[in-house]
Amino acid sequence: MQYRPLGRTRREASAIGLGTWQLGSDWGAVTDADALAVLEASAAHGVTLFDTADVYGDGRSESLIGRFLAEHPDRDVTVATKMGRRVAQEPENYTPENFRAWTDRSRRNLGVETLDLVQLHCPPTAVIEADATYDALDELVADGAIAAYGVSVETCDQALAAIARPNVTNVQIIFNPFRLKPLDAVLPAAEAAGVAVFARVPLASGLLSGTYTAATTFSADDHRTYNRHGEAFDRGETFSGIDFDLGLDAARTLAASLPDGVPLPAATLAWISAQRGVTTVIPGARSVVQAAANAEAAVLLEGTPEAAEILEVFDAAVHAVYDAKLRSAIHPLW
Repeated sequence: MQYRPLGRTRREASAIGLGTWQLGSDWGAVTDADALAVLEASAAHGVTLFDTADVYGDGRSESLIGRFLAEHPDRDVTVATKMGRRVAQEPENYTPENFRAWTDRSRRNLGVETLDLVQLHCPPTAVIEADATYDALDELVADGAIAAYGVSVETCDQALAAIARPNVTNVQIIFNPFRLKPLDAVLPAAEAAGVAVFARVPLASGLLSGTYTAATTFSADDHRTYNRHGEAFDRGETFSGIDFDLGLDAARTLAASLPDGVPLPAATLAWISAQRGVTTVIPGARSVVQAAANAEAAVLLEGTPEAAEILEVFDAAVHAVYDAKLRSAIHPLW
């Protein structure tokens, strides 16, 4: 596993992290025991960055991570949580008083005095652009409620606005072979500013797992059923915003570019992590097997001639597929 500087903090983050939305809700049922086993397996494989949010299971994901931390006080894990989506996404709700209440709740859920990293959870553009937002976050840092802060965004323009702020530690943005726009300006700007980038939805909600077919279905409480067209939140969060059947076709083409024995999800995670400016990629996992497989994708980052060749060929396939099948529909939107 590689470890990289976490923005303007003194911490480091594993090149492959863990997203924990699925441990809270919206991906079908995951028991407490299975969730804790995923956290343990990830940490055992060198993962040191857990990304969560107060809205995942209305605090369930945070609380499970809190249990893990209490049971493993020796683990060197950075927890990045998010706040702001338990209320209507309206600028007037992003007040210093609400920031304080939200972070206090997350501190209780996680069982810590100071939150390692808090990210605004895809707030309206007006919030990202307001000076008052960062004044309030700076006050939380000064008071010791949080150690650092960042912004999770939907669009590249929002990411660039956040990167320009002097005390922003990280931006979190959807970036995968189906969403290449961050390569244009966001990653170079973040690298130049010393801002960490968390690449989320790296496997396009499972489309890049290589296991789905046209017959694949999801439970009613899974966002891959109820949010395909943005019915509940930004549609880009589900399958990266692309049509399911088109995504299957694109994934098959990408898989065909890989040699035998190299799974599509491993190549995808390694390719994302290998891009300049990316600090960590945060795939989810609902089982120990998935958690281990995600972390083991780091093997392709070891720099051997064989690994480098695999990533070079895959990179060419990624750009060819995007330009031929996805760019015109996806690139202008986010």
